[in-house]
Amino acid sequence: MSRIRIAAEEAFAPPELLDRYRQLLEAATGLDPGFVSLWGHYAGKSSQATQLVARIQDLGDGRLRDMDDSGIAKQILSLSAPGVQIFDAATATGIAASCNDQLAEAIRRHPDRFAGLAAIAPQDPATAAKELERGVGRLGLKGAIINSHTSGEYLDDRKFWDIFEAANALGVPIYLHPTTPPPAMIAPFAESGLAGAIYGFAVETGLHMLRLITSGVFDRFPRLRMVAGHLGEALPYWMFRVDFMHRAMVASGRHPRVGRLERKPSDYLRENFYVTTSGMAWQPVILFAQSVLGADHVLYAQDYPYQYVPEEVKVTDNLPISDSDKHKLYQENAEKLFGL
Repeated sequence: MSRIRIAAEEAFAPPELLDRYRQLLEAATGLDPGFVSLWGHYAGKSSQATQLVARIQDLGDGRLRDMDDSGIAKQILSLSAPGVQIFDAATATGIAASCNDQLAEAIRRHPDRFAGLAAIAPQDPATAAKELERGVGRLGLKGAIINSHTSGEYLDDRKFWDIFEAANALGVPIYLHPTTPPPAMIAPFAESGLAGAIYGFAVETGLHMLRLITSGVFDRFPRLRMVAGHLGEALPYWMFRVDFMHRAMVASGRHPRVGRLERKPSDYLRENFYVTTSGMAWQPVILFAQSVLGADHVLYAQDYPYQYVPEEVKVTDNLPISDSDKHKLYQENAEKLFGL
């Protein structure tokens, strides 16, 4: 069986967005400390920062060359964290539309190599839903990217559910990508250098996933599909304990926001969530995720350009699984989930 590798969490950021980030950093007033932690480094002149900034803007020959060097047939592109979610609603909405137009143009130039997810601005949920509809219906994008919390607010708040309504109606997934923890929780992470991808990302995004589940989002929208990177931000490992403790908390009635669900929390993780291998090129955990979530719900991703290590694809090539399951991991699951 041929190995056509589709990478499902691959970032881009157009120059205009990076310019806006630089302007915020230079103003240095009232900034989210997570944003400073995340992008302050890349505003510098180190070799690593220079290479990443060059790669993340490139939607042409340089990116295609890197894909060829690592054996990636197709990237599913999405706007890098924190995307537009650090701006006011009007600014964010305008930048999201511009980024989506630029992404659609890159896909038109290279339709065999790129697909993409629409950036939306949760700050204005109704307009975000309309931009998702435009992105899918007019631009041919395959879903939405949301970089976890927006100014400390989470999507379990019903004011955001217009976005879920739109995704549900369109039959497209929402990729819940990490960002740094919000000001209310970042201090213990930041003081130890743990606010970013090393740990803070997983904690914050795993929290967001659980908030969605326990709020009843998936009982209201049972066909809604969400995607999480990094093999589910550690939640597959916690499924048994989450089920046990959720059941105990509901029975005790000690938290008014934790009510009865139609299914166990782990059922929503297995049925409504898909996970990608982004940044997790490690055989034991890939095999574990497949074993507890099912081979149909685990997709390959590289996490380009943040974790661009071309030889890491060999880890996945050498997984001790059937050719059928490897085909699902690399190609079939992405084609079905994103309608490629």
